[in-house]
Amino acid sequence: MRLNRFIASYSNLSRRKADELIAAGKIVVNRQVANPGTNVSEKDTVVVNGKKLVATPRSHRIVLLHKPIGYVCSKDGQGSPTVYELLQKSMQNLNIAGRLDKDSSGLVVLTDDGLLMQELTHPSNDKEKVYTVTLNKPLADGAIAQFARGVNIGDARVSKLEVLPLEAGKTYQVRIHEGRNRQIRRSFESLGYRVETLHRTQLGPYKLEPLAPKQFKTL
Repeated sequence: MRLNRFIASYSNLSRRKADELIAAGKIVVNRQVANPGTNVSEKDTVVVNGKKLVATPRSHRIVLLHKPIGYVCSKDGQGSPTVYELLQKSMQNLNIAGRLDKDSSGLVVLTDDGLLMQELTHPSNDKEKVYTVTLNKPLADGAIAQFARGVNIGDARVSKLEVLPLEAGKTYQVRIHEGRNRQIRRSFESLGYRVETLHRTQLGPYKLEPLAPKQFKTL
């Protein structure tokens, strides 16, 4: 098994974080500093930041939370309330898989499973994210097709959105398979629209319903 996957399997670290520690020389395998291509098994001795990693299957936790507008997906809100304030004390070590910005609401998934974190957040895994979006004005004819083809949001790749009208007016369902910074808001802004509300209802296999704002449940 690749070292980064091994670390994610038996700790609360993601593969990305494991790669960072490997590159920094913080991972030792059988008394030798590891490199990114190292393969290991449960028979090997793996030390992470000076602490031996115990290769026994863990019982991971998954928490689904309905984040209200105004809460920050961070442990340090810098003056703003954080989603961790809505959780029990025993859940403070969980990591967020797919953050929402302060002005957005809806489903937040928290877990101590590094592999699940990677599965839900890495673009190569093609996990669908579903949102309900309210705009400042209805979309013009042809805009939905243009979003499907892709729009320029100022970085190296075009942004593709699957947009479906939910009702007459300014409310739409948006489906994406990426998670770039403020991707939906920037995509609509590129065509002259402003997102007034952004609400996530699904992340991969996990759905928000029937949680009310500030409620959470453990899977």
